[in-house]
Amino acid sequence: MTNMQQLALEEAALKTLADTVMDRLKAVKAEMQEALTTGGVGRVDALLPDGRKVAVISRADSKPAAVITDPEAFLAWVRTAAPSEITTRLVTEVRPAYTTALLAEMTAAGVAEVSDKETGVVDTVPGVEIRATRSTTHSVRPTKDGRDLIAEAWRTGALGHLNLPQITAKGGSTSPADGELSARLARLEERDRLLSAMEAAGVDNWQGMDLVPEMLAQNEEA
Repeated sequence: MTNMQQLALEEAALKTLADTVMDRLKAVKAEMQEALTTGGVGRVDALLPDGRKVAVISRADSKPAAVITDPEAFLAWVRTAAPSEITTRLVTEVRPAYTTALLAEMTAAGVAEVSDKETGVVDTVPGVEIRATRSTTHSVRPTKDGRDLIAEAWRTGALGHLNLPQITAKGGSTSPADGELSARLARLEERDRLLSAMEAAGVDNWQGMDLVPEMLAQNEEA
């Protein structure tokens, strides 16, 4: 396999992994959001099985803000209330700075109304409504060493109890047993690396090595 072919395979493999992880992430994020909203919880810590905190999940509620829902009605109102804020180029429009300031004022008041600073008269501004400008969501903020702790837990199989995604053929499915198998495989690979290192260090010269074949035979019979 040439270097370019190896890179192509690695990119294809990583793309498949990324797609699989993103699909699962979207599902888990939706479930997490529903749990936060239903439970009325604003913050929850992400803990490893040994209790070490690796991240903080924080709910971010949507905040109502003034938005223009009918540009023509808004323009007509500004023509009368503040004609100096109208500018005409190829199209006639309200000056962006004035629009921004007006929307900010109405957002702060929580109503689509403005008060004349000289007369105190309150006007309802047509074409503007107070609406949620974004959907309710949440953020994930890893702790200082959270990423390293998660990577370590992944390698050692400590995350085997989670329903993490596994790559399957198209149309295939996974089960919790797949996750357990992957976790067991990770532990076996770690143990193999440990035993290989011990062998390289000369553990095969240990006097107890003569008993190993007999012990293995007994385990197989059992």
